[in-house]
Amino acid sequence: MWGRSLYRNIQRFLLFQLTINVTAMIVVLAGSIFGHELPLTVTQMLWVNLIMDTFAAGALASLPPDERVMLEKPRNQDDFILTKTMKSKILTTAAIFVVVMGALLFLFADENGEISDYNLSVYFTVFVMLQFWNMFNAKRYLSKGSAFSDMKNSKGFLVVSLLIVAGQALIVQFGGEVFRTVPIKFVDWIIIIASTSFVLWIGEIASLIKRRK
Repeated sequence: MWGRSLYRNIQRFLLFQLTINVTAMIVVLAGSIFGHELPLTVTQMLWVNLIMDTFAAGALASLPPDERVMLEKPRNQDDFILTKTMKSKILTTAAIFVVVMGALLFLFADENGEISDYNLSVYFTVFVMLQFWNMFNAKRYLSKGSAFSDMKNSKGFLVVSLLIVAGQALIVQFGGEVFRTVPIKFVDWIIIIASTSFVLWIGEIASLIKRRK
């Protein structure tokens, strides 16, 4: 049980990590090609990498084992850890994120292609919050329930989730020139958190439909 559960947690981590990698690569490349200033700075990407490599690894690796994995057929030892379903989810989710972030770049840019520091701070926060909600989708992957199932036994996941939100708030509100951020209004924080959660709710609805079939 522990071995199978660990393997699943590794798959969840890869699902989350590769989605961020693909999204960040395309967003930064597209921003440079189309003449906008770098949409995400080096220091901002360091924070994103910390979320991706350290926090997410801790959160998803700490998920408790599920006894139901023993009801499944043993996997072939030659099977690649990235399944077709995972590849599809990575590409689909990354494509959605790229469209959202690309649309924001054009929305925020003025007639000269310049983007204010405030809008760049919003842009950075939207990017991080999309990944935050997608971490819940990764938690739900291969499970039979909701992303919120068994939260009482997922304390490590909850702690990391809170650390990500708190860390993002501190960086944006107090990061200043180091992170190229300016404080965001409280109402905009609410709008960003609520609007980016569509990632989670789409996943929840799709999972619910699948379970009812």
